[in-house]
Order: sequence, then structure tokens, then C-alpha cells
Amino acid sequence: MIHLKDVLEAAERIAPFIRRTPLFKAEGRYYKAEFMQHTGSFKPRGSFNRLLTAREAGDLDTEVGVVCASGGNAGLAAAHAAATLGVPATVFVPATAPAMKVARLRALGARVHQVGDQYSDAFEAAQRHVAETGATFVHAYDQPAVAAGAGTIALEILHDLPEVTHIVVAVGGGGLFAGIATVAAECGVRVVAVEPERAPTLHEALRAGAPVDVAVSGVAADSLGARRIGDIAFAAAERASVTSVLVSDEEIVAARQSLWDRRRLVVEHGAAAALAGVLSGRSAIDPAATVAVVLCGANTDPGSLVTPA
Repeated sequence: MIHLKDVLEAAERIAPFIRRTPLFKAEGRYYKAEFMQHTGSFKPRGSFNRLLTAREAGDLDTEVGVVCASGGNAGLAAAHAAATLGVPATVFVPATAPAMKVARLRALGARVHQVGDQYSDAFEAAQRHVAETGATFVHAYDQPAVAAGAGTIALEILHDLPEVTHIVVAVGGGGLFAGIATVAAECGVRVVAVEPERAPTLHEALRAGAPVDVAVSGVAADSLGARRIGDIAFAAAERASVTSVLVSDEEIVAARQSLWDRRRLVVEHGAAAALAGVLSGRSAIDPAATVAVVLCGANTDPGSLVTPA
């Protein structure tokens, strides 16, 4: 579990290392442009907070370095944070990770190991590496420092848009959701948690009353492909005012295309899932509400977007 105090401390700690991304208005709602963050996603916020807190505690071995398991974005963030702080990074990714993300990991200087077909396979391999080497583990989502770092996005939204009533966010393993929901719970803001129908980790956990394993597939599986919601995210969901929404692959693809057609914004399917929750109407947000949609990443192949002749 994390608290608002953890997020506030994270904001101060990571400020020299991250971009303060813009919030802009279009089509009657606001968009948090977190796809403009270092490495193309929100993940550096959590990675920097994790490594900096480990360094403060004397737990960051500069020779052994850090290890992360990731479908891509968390690994990119961990590699970037490690390189910035001058420590080596090892990243385990599934064999299904996009080639673009793997190439970028290597360009950042990380040692990359492709293992299995899902995030869970990479996670198990990373845990073995930690046991063998003593490397500092950076969890993709279910670690207090990681979730608190992600929550700094909500602080920025509230600073720039004090009247915000709803924050819409995509959910995979739940680190981003956990951080945002923790802040929202203290500020009277509702959180709309959007997931692909083919990767409903939070939705199924809320229905079961506890985190459970789910089958994972679909267009957003490379970034929203965790099989189980994190414990920190589930705890945050129990404390916050949360609306859980499921969207289809077709709705995600359409939302992503819409951002390109209307705004020439290129985002990954995981980021488009948040907007799909609004455009589908399933979020049931009052038209009078002030809504901020978090566009959390842009590590994607733009060639899959259609440009009219």
C-alpha cells in the first residue's frame, strides 16, 4: 500500500530526472501527454523513484546494477534510469516484445534476455537473476516506489487542472492506476480504470474480491499484458472511488486511430485504451464533468495507422 505522502516525496525526488509533461484540451476533455516522457512512456517516473530510494538506502550496488522484467516500456525506463545514474541494467522481456522496444533497450546499453511468451515468463527469469546476482529489482508495476513515482502524474494534473473531476487511465498490472488512485482518493477525484476485454486484471479482481490470474491477449498485450493485478493497485482500488470499464480491441484500435486523425498523435494501443473507455460511453461520465485522460505511452509502430489518401 502507498499513501499520498509517498507520492509527494516521489515528486520531489524525481523532479530533476523527468519531464513535466503538458496537459492540453481537445474535444471537450483534457489529455495528459505522458507519451512525451523520456523513453516514450510514464514508466521513468517509477524507475527513477525506485533506483533513487534504493541509492538513498545504500541498496544500489553500482557494479551489479539493476534488473527488470518487462513487455518493453518498464524495461526501457529502467535502462534509461540506470544509464542516467551510471549503473548497469539487465532486462528480461517476453519473446513477443516488439522488436522496436528490444532494439531501443539495447541502444540504451541494457543487457536484454528474451524469455517465454508472456510477462510472467520474463518475471520468473528476472527473479532468478536477482537471487543469483543480488541486483536491485525494479518491478514493472507492483512496488511501492514504482507506484508512487507513477502517481506524480496525478499531482501534475491537479496542479494544472484543479477543477478536474475524473481521471481516466488504462490498467495493466496497475502501477500507474495505483499511484493515480492514491492521489485521487485524497482529493475527491474519481478514477475511471480502463482495461482491454482480453486482459481484465483489475475488473476480475474487483469481481472476485482479490487479485486473480486472467488470460491475456489482444492488441494492447505488449503494454497491458500482466496476468494479475498488483497487490498495491488492488489496495488502491478498495480505497478510491473507481469505475472499472472494459473495452474491445476494435474500440482500442479506433481510439488510437482517432487520436491520429484528429490530432496527429501517435500513441500505443495501451494508451489508446484509456480514450476508448470514454469514446465507448461505458465510463458513464456526466457530460458536465471535467475529464483528464492519461495518454501513457507512444512506443508503437506508426505504420499501422491509416492516413487517408
